[in-house]
Amino acid sequence: MMTGDPQKHRILMVSDFFYPNFGGVENHIYYLSQCLLKLGHKVVVATHAYGNRSGVRYMTGGLKVYYVPCRPFVMQNTLPTFYGLLPIIRIILIRERITVVHGHQAFSTFCHEALMHARTMGYKVVFTDHSLYGFSDVGSIHMNKVLQFTLADVSQAICVSHTSKENTVLRSGLPPEKVFVVPNAVDTTIFKPAVKRPSGPEIVIVVISRLVYRKGVDLLVEVIPEVCRLHPNVRFIIGGDGPKRVRLEEMREKHSLQDRVEMLGAVQHVQVRSVLISGHIFLNSSLTEAFCIAILEAASCGLLTVSTRVGGVPEVLPDEMIVLAEPDPGDMVHAIQKAISMLPKIDPQVMHNRMRELYNWHDVARRTEIVYDRALKCSNQNLLERLSRYLFCGAWAGKLFCLVMIVGFLLWQLLELWQPVDDIEEVPDFSLPHNCDEDVWEENPVK
Repeated sequence: MMTGDPQKHRILMVSDFFYPNFGGVENHIYYLSQCLLKLGHKVVVATHAYGNRSGVRYMTGGLKVYYVPCRPFVMQNTLPTFYGLLPIIRIILIRERITVVHGHQAFSTFCHEALMHARTMGYKVVFTDHSLYGFSDVGSIHMNKVLQFTLADVSQAICVSHTSKENTVLRSGLPPEKVFVVPNAVDTTIFKPAVKRPSGPEIVIVVISRLVYRKGVDLLVEVIPEVCRLHPNVRFIIGGDGPKRVRLEEMREKHSLQDRVEMLGAVQHVQVRSVLISGHIFLNSSLTEAFCIAILEAASCGLLTVSTRVGGVPEVLPDEMIVLAEPDPGDMVHAIQKAISMLPKIDPQVMHNRMRELYNWHDVARRTEIVYDRALKCSNQNLLERLSRYLFCGAWAGKLFCLVMIVGFLLWQLLELWQPVDDIEEVPDFSLPHNCDEDVWEENPVK
């Protein structure tokens, strides 16, 4: 008899990027998992070990995390082994009785391998792409081919903006009807305006970003001295670290701006709000961006945003909350001047209330739930049917991908003989009382 109740899923989130590391992908996985738990689904996260953090840990709301004992190789990515994760991913899938595997981030090797093994074992898989990539440089060409391999057999895919969807479809060859757009969100209970807005003639412009080429640090080096020259009452606060930090420090020394450009270094996520509410304008100079959660956090704190017009950024905020500019120093300076003239009309609390209406993680979870429902309705295919998809990935690459999948299938069959499913103990489910996690958004997620 049909009850009409929505189907409850058992989801395994997989990625190289998760707490205690901080970033947009890490926050996305954590907040999405918490909201899915509140909707009654079971959610488990699998990632690589971080330092001495290995094994099974529990986080707020009963979120279970497997820190698989493999170390990152470069940029928090594990070393690609193709089949090294197969035994432990198989055990996790069986023990937790997983129904959907959800991978995050295109350059996560842990994600690609886990999705590959999950499809070999017949599980439905969903992939979320959080970044944009080009088509001409060597790194992008290589990554696009890897993405094409992974998405050739994916059940459904999610992108965080319409621009990101177009980029992913072009790079992977995935049919557009299999790609959903589900934006990021912001925790408005944490990112809220200061009780008293900074007053006085001084205008503070805040930059919080990884100091790398992709984030447009070279643009900042040219923009900041010019803005300081035109507006003696403007001061900059720069939070973040990276290889391009030395360029900003050289700029500060060259133009004698030590008293007007404050370098904070790396800023922990719990401290981001306290930095944001000390300013009036948030400056984003990224050269490529699929969505940019930092803009949401700044707007939720009541800051007017100035950003480069790249990627999915124009989709993020209404026109009255953001000033867009081309990634050019002159245009950026002009946009900052326009933002300064708009400041008297900005009400931080009104901006915060608007963000609370536009973006929340519960809406993201409900939309992701629909994607899971669609994924489970996809038909099951045998190995030969799946191999036919890989053959379309290229004259040589297609044959290589087929070989990788055939070897993976044979190794899985050997594991089935060596350790049958009946010999693997299933984990009993438990749930916390509802009142134990009511204040999930007020607590520090990492214990």
